[in-house]
Amino acid sequence: MDLKRMIKKRSSKFLERLHNMDMMFEAYLTHESGVLEPDDIPRTNNPVWILGKQYAAVQDLELIRRDITSRLWFTYRKGFVPIGDSGLTTDKGWGCMLRCGQMVIAQALLFLHLGRDWQWNVNSKEESYLKILKMFEDRRTAPYSIHQIALTGASEGKAVGEWFGPNTVAQVLKKLAVYDDWSSIVFHVALDNTLVVSQVQKLCTTNNKRGSLSHTWKPLVLVIPLSKHLLLFPLMSSFLSGDLSVTRGNLWS
Repeated sequence: MDLKRMIKKRSSKFLERLHNMDMMFEAYLTHESGVLEPDDIPRTNNPVWILGKQYAAVQDLELIRRDITSRLWFTYRKGFVPIGDSGLTTDKGWGCMLRCGQMVIAQALLFLHLGRDWQWNVNSKEESYLKILKMFEDRRTAPYSIHQIALTGASEGKAVGEWFGPNTVAQVLKKLAVYDDWSSIVFHVALDNTLVVSQVQKLCTTNNKRGSLSHTWKPLVLVIPLSKHLLLFPLMSSFLSGDLSVTRGNLWS
């Protein structure tokens, strides 16, 4: 099988998995918690993947439900403190990509501080979980608030209230992550479908305050903007091959 056919086949399977996940998440986001219909999860014989974990849709229904309800969901809100001098007290109509960016970094923090197998329940009061939630409160002092993202967007040429594209929100989160001393996350955006591994290694082993190299590997959120999709690999130390060219020390195109 030549390379183009192999990539096309893998892409088709990947998009099919995304479609299955979209249907499941839509079922949850359009129902009140605890009032879900028995058919909230589409019945399929294909494997279901949620953030790197494989399930069987027919046999693992309850496990899938618990996994989905453990994800943090951020959406439009109104009535918060005005963002800067804009006077805006809601992000309805323009904050969709900013909220998506919040969910990306929030999931990375859950992975980092609580682990992939952590699951939410109505009595969840872990200190790390509550601390993560506070980082996304709709107020200026919260590190990853809608206020911080919108105001930092000015450095990317976006006025408060203006819609962000995927790359813009990724660049903003990259800047905000620098100030998160608790997590010490490296947020890297690989452009032009190219990843320079030596560059990532340097970022993940450099002490930001002293500029010296460290033997401790920092957690990594790797963002790969593509033409139609935005691939996100939170906290990974290995990389996929295929459309993405990866090399150690050199640049592949």
